[in-house]
Amino acid sequence: MYATVVITTKNRREDLLKAITSALAQTAKPEVLVIDDGSTDDTSSVVAREFPSVRLHRSETSLGLVVQRNRAARLATTPVIFSIDDDAVFSTPRIVEDTMRDFEHPRVGAVAIPYADVNQSPTIHQRAPESDGVYATYDFKGTAHALRRDVFLALGGYREILVHQGEEEDYCIRMLNAGWITRCGNAEPIHHFESPRRSWSRMDFYGARNKVLFAWHNIPAPALGHQLVGRTAKAMVFSLQPARMMTRCRGLLNGYFVCATGGAARRPVAATVFRLSQELKSRRCVPLDEISHRLPNSAAPEVDNCRTLNMAAGIRT
Repeated sequence: MYATVVITTKNRREDLLKAITSALAQTAKPEVLVIDDGSTDDTSSVVAREFPSVRLHRSETSLGLVVQRNRAARLATTPVIFSIDDDAVFSTPRIVEDTMRDFEHPRVGAVAIPYADVNQSPTIHQRAPESDGVYATYDFKGTAHALRRDVFLALGGYREILVHQGEEEDYCIRMLNAGWITRCGNAEPIHHFESPRRSWSRMDFYGARNKVLFAWHNIPAPALGHQLVGRTAKAMVFSLQPARMMTRCRGLLNGYFVCATGGAARRPVAATVFRLSQELKSRRCVPLDEISHRLPNSAAPEVDNCRTLNMAAGIRT
């Protein structure tokens, strides 16, 4: 096995069983690792009974999605980690196998796998415009991505202070600062069936809070003030519903409090990397050839390691 599919779950047993079934049907035969984040139903016992080949790790108390995905990276034993939500499925059996080929370029640290929010529209996101060539993008969706495990662990994984929401954007800009890109994927899409069992208040709180923390952690001084103002304004107008706006205000205040009291370490990326990230955010999909000369050289020593990884995965570079 050269890939691990990680599914972090909490109290969504029926959705989870579909996600596991689709992962086990992959032609690449990946390791499947389920992290139960303190479910209060019988999720773990059902998984253990119905899917004995799946690695199952359960936390008695909920630690949050970010913490559990970091934990999964430490538990995995394969070079590449795939991640899907427990309310998502692989639409075809070849997605893992085809996505592994997207790691053939030595600058690729993550792949944004194509996906569709099926309950909203048939639109496919994150897909490369052409199968030929390598296209870089700004970040990836948590429910549809694959990561080089060695790079992820070397960069410290996700920032656990974020708890929930925004960890992907934060990781991708740190990865870019180290010389690695997020690549638009070429595989068939993952189907995401957004579960109605979501805590919108939790998402609003951490979504707003983590916009402040992202800026404080990553954005260099010349642009920090402007970015804080812009991100604060966007968080305020995201929803005009009074109750949701109040929750977002609390999240923003908490974010500024964490920064002011020293709870968030400030380690901004290079100004050149920040400008590149903003271009990727604006254009969404950029040929690597156009930006390769602007990438930091940090990833260069890892080229041989990447080739070793690809050879282990059966990928010809």
